[in-house]
Amino acid sequence: MAQGSPKGPESDGPTQPGDEALSRRLDTLEAKLRDVEARKGSVRKTEGQSPNMSGIGQALRLSTEFIAGIIVGGGAGWAFDRWLGTSPWGLIVLLLLGTCAGFFNVARAAGLMKSRTGDKSGAK
Repeated sequence: MAQGSPKGPESDGPTQPGDEALSRRLDTLEAKLRDVEARKGSVRKTEGQSPNMSGIGQALRLSTEFIAGIIVGGGAGWAFDRWLGTSPWGLIVLLLLGTCAGFFNVARAAGLMKSRTGDKSGAK
């Protein structure tokens, strides 16, 4: 081994004064990295979807969210009218509320997908 080469951790040679501080700092950084990776893994497991959802999958999910809100609102309005006999008003009001709920569901779902795809670059 040449005299100018650095001593590895397996060598029995003398250590530099900064080696211990550097070693502690490296251990701390490795622990932080393991912690962040563990949190990322647990988040992905709880999402229930792959982060690389295809475009057609996103479109189907968003359209389903919107249509479900309209159908639930319209069905509830129809049932409300049949039950109380308030012919078109319950259907109109609850259909509008269902449409608003569908818009909010779509916005929420699109916002979640946007944040998932935005995290790939690592820049904030």
